[in-house]
Amino acid sequence: MRNALALSMIVLLAFAGGCKQNEHQSASVASEQAARSGPDLTPEQLGELGAQIQKSPDRAGELLSSHGLTEQTFEAKIRKVTENPDESKRYAAAYRKARA
Repeated sequence: MRNALALSMIVLLAFAGGCKQNEHQSASVASEQAARSGPDLTPEQLGELGAQIQKSPDRAGELLSSHGLTEQTFEAKIRKVTENPDESKRYAAAYRKARA
């Protein structure tokens, strides 16, 4: 009886660990899909849009939708830009310029 209980606990723990890993992979896949959805914007366009949102946060939804984006897709596209050092620099330069 104890052996069966111990074996059951081991199987449950292994199953729970596998589910946790799948959740992380699912979130990563969802982020990738969000980055690919919506229009393709250059890092400069994303930087300008980010500066506009920073200037007028109450209009964020309107600004995003005018570019065919949602908050989630915008964040995913920004994350994608930050993975590339050159694109990240271009985004930052456009953001600073548009804020000025």
